[in-house]
Amino acid sequence: MSCWMPGCPALSMCRGLAMLPITCLERAKDLKTRLGMLLHKSELGHRIGTSSKLQLCSRRRDSSQEVLEWRESFDQLLKSKNGVTAFHTFLKTEFSEENLDFWLACEDFKKTRSKTKLASKANRIFEEFVQNEAPREVNIDHETREITRKNLSGATSACFNEAQAKTRTLMEKDSYPRFLKSASYQDMTKQATSRGISKLPHT
Repeated sequence: MSCWMPGCPALSMCRGLAMLPITCLERAKDLKTRLGMLLHKSELGHRIGTSSKLQLCSRRRDSSQEVLEWRESFDQLLKSKNGVTAFHTFLKTEFSEENLDFWLACEDFKKTRSKTKLASKANRIFEEFVQNEAPREVNIDHETREITRKNLSGATSACFNEAQAKTRTLMEKDSYPRFLKSASYQDMTKQATSRGISKLPHT
């Protein structure tokens, strides 16, 4: 509301603003703009922080569910990178990690496309895991070892299939049940279960 009476505060304010240099008014506008941007960034940061917390909680729930799925089948364990890592750590305590390392080497070998690399990789895997007195010899029968040896003469992505299958069966029937009963896995399942319970709504 305008006021033209002498001594009116509004009139005095208007005159005061009119007498201010243009640079002062521009600085005031600039300060207002910056303040608005600062408040916007603060609000945006809060939204991002909340989103990050929700994603972290989601990842924790996913990892907890993943741990519990490992006991459903050996396949579920091998499909999980975290599961393979946990199983490998357990096998080290039993000094039998070469079985899993051989299985993983075979999986990687199957992805090789170059015939030259296929042959060199096949020989390296055979010398490390399969041949008699190999540095990390896996527990397979003589017949399977000889079949694998013959397969090297014309190496294909399937030349270790039989040896890999025998090693997998050995781990599934022998090492895997002991892993599920191990103290380390029991601790992981307890933590996963407690996380799941803590997320349930309170009644």
